[in-house]
Amino acid sequence: MIPSRLLFVAACLAASSLTQAEETTAAAAPPAAPSDAPLATELPTELPTAAPPPSPNVTVNLINRLVQKGILTQTEAVALIQQAEADAASAAQNAAAAALPPPGPEDVRVTYIPQVVRNHMRDEIKQELMAQAREEKWSAKAAPDWTSKVRPYGDIRLRYEGTFFPDGNDNTGAFPNFNAINTGPPFDTSGSQFSPQYNVDQDRQRTRLRARIGAEIMLGDGFTGGVRLATGDSNSPTSPNQSLGGSGGNFSKYAIWLDRAFLSYDAGPGDGEELTLLAGRFDNPFFSTDMQWDDDLGFDGLALRGKVKLTDKVTTFFTAGGFPVYNTDFNFASNQPAKFSSTDKWLAAAQLGIEWKITGELTAKFGIAYYDYRNIEGRLSSPFTPLTANDAGDTDTTRPGFAQRGNTYMALRDIVPTAANDFGTKYQYQYYGLASEFRNLTLTGRLDYDHYDPVRVSLLGEVTKNLAFDRTSISQRAVNNYGAGGGFDGGDTAWNLVFQIGKPALESCGDWQAGFGYRYVETDAVVDGFADSDFGGGGTNVQGFTLGATLALTPAVRCGLRWMSSNEIAGPPVSSDILQFDLHAKF
Repeated sequence: MIPSRLLFVAACLAASSLTQAEETTAAAAPPAAPSDAPLATELPTELPTAAPPPSPNVTVNLINRLVQKGILTQTEAVALIQQAEADAASAAQNAAAAALPPPGPEDVRVTYIPQVVRNHMRDEIKQELMAQAREEKWSAKAAPDWTSKVRPYGDIRLRYEGTFFPDGNDNTGAFPNFNAINTGPPFDTSGSQFSPQYNVDQDRQRTRLRARIGAEIMLGDGFTGGVRLATGDSNSPTSPNQSLGGSGGNFSKYAIWLDRAFLSYDAGPGDGEELTLLAGRFDNPFFSTDMQWDDDLGFDGLALRGKVKLTDKVTTFFTAGGFPVYNTDFNFASNQPAKFSSTDKWLAAAQLGIEWKITGELTAKFGIAYYDYRNIEGRLSSPFTPLTANDAGDTDTTRPGFAQRGNTYMALRDIVPTAANDFGTKYQYQYYGLASEFRNLTLTGRLDYDHYDPVRVSLLGEVTKNLAFDRTSISQRAVNNYGAGGGFDGGDTAWNLVFQIGKPALESCGDWQAGFGYRYVETDAVVDGFADSDFGGGGTNVQGFTLGATLALTPAVRCGLRWMSSNEIAGPPVSSDILQFDLHAKF
C-alpha cells in the first residue's frame, strides 16, 4: 500500500497535470498507434488538433522539489511514478478528448491511449527522473547527515586449534596456575590438595570464534571517536577468542565485551606529518612485536603520537603516554569498616624512532622504547592471621588482576602462626604477586625490501631487557622458576626475529604471505599478562619457532595456517606444539 503522504503527492501531481492540460493550446497529434494496436477501425489520415499529454518536465520538477525538501526519498519518488502513471495517462486522454470538435461523418474518435504509448510516457519520465537523481545525488541528500560521518567495520575469525604435548613433560604439580589462584579465593597452602595447575600432558583440540564490530565517528575539527565490541571467553586483555562449546556449552549464548572506546584529536599538518592525542581505550600506539604486547591488547589511558619529516627520505616518530594498569577498588577491603590504602598500578612509556628510505627498494624503521611500571610488583603484607578465606590482607591488591605463564611469583601474605591457626599448620590462605619489578628498555626494527614488487621481503626484530630485574632479591622470595639444581633460574632478557615474504596487503584473490620466526623470552623479561597469548600457551619463559602462511580467497576473506613449537627455558621440562588453521573475513 502506498503511504498517505504519497497519495497526497499523487493528488498534487494529478492537479498539476490537469492544469497544464487546460492551459495548453498548442496543436499536436497524439502518437500514432502501432500496427498491432487494438483499434476497431482505421484511424483517419489526419486527426483533429488536441491538447498534448502533460509534459514530463512538470512531474519531474515537482518531484525534484519534494525530494529536495525532504518530503520524498528517491525510492518513494519512483514508487509514486508507478502509482500515478495510469491516472496521469487517463487525465491526458480525457483532456485531449474534451478539446476535440464534434466528429465528422467520416471521423473516428480515439477514446483511449494505447498501452504501448503509456509505457513510452512512463519510461521517458522515469529515465529523466533517474538521470537527474544520479546527477544531483538525491540519495546522498535524502540520507541522514550522521551517516556520512560514521564508518562501521568488523571482522569474524573461525579457528581450529590443536595443542599437543610430547612425552616427558613434568606433570607432578610443578606448574601452578597463579592466575586461577589470584582471581578466586586464596589458596590454603596447608591443605592436602594441589593448587590449580596448568595442563602439560593432555592434548586438547578446540574450535574458536573471534567476532568484532565497531565504528569510527568523524566529529569534525580534528576530533574522532571510536568504539568496538568483541567476543571472549573472559575479560582477558590478550584474547577475544571464544571457544565454541565453552562458557557452559549446550549452545549457550556468548558474552560480548567493550574492546575499544576512545576519542582522538589530530592536530598534525598532514603531508606525512602528524600529531595525534588519544584518550580512552585504544590500539597499541607503539611500534613493537607480539613478544611484549599481544596483537589484541588494548591500552587504557592517554597517549600522544607524532611524526616529523626531516628530509624526503627520513622521518622521525615518537609516542608517549600514561596508562592505568590497575585501580584499587574504592571499598577495599569490603568486609571491614577500616579500609586499606590504595595500591594503584601505572605504566609510563615513551618511544622515539626513525623511518628511513635507504634506496628506492629498501626502507627501514627503528625505535627505542622505555616502559616503566609503577607498583606492578607484589608487596608483603603487614603481619596478620587469616582465619577464613574472606579475611583480606592489606597488600592483596598488589597481585596481578590477570596473568598468563612464566613470571616469577612471591607469597603476599605475612601469616603469623598462632594458636588460632594451630601454629601455622592450617588456615594458610595465600595470594601471590610478581616477584620482580619491571622497567623495560626495548629496541625494535624492521627492514622492507621491494626489489621483487609486488612481493616484499621483510625482516622484523625486537630485543628487550628488564632493567629492574634483581636476581639476588628475587631468589629470596621466589616460589617458582627453580632449576634442576634447586636454585632460582629466572632471567631478564628476550628477543624475537621474524622473516616474512609475500604481498604487503592481501587485497585480491591469490595474494599470499609466509613467514618464519624464532623467539627467546626469559621468565621476567616482560610482564607475562600482556605478551603473546598463543605461543607456548601464552606468556614468558618460552623459546621456539613459528612457521605460517596466509592466502587471500577474496579481497575480504583469507585463510591461514600456523605451527608453533616451544620449550620452557627455566624450571621443570615442558614442551608444546600448537597448530592453528584460521578462516578470517573482514567487512
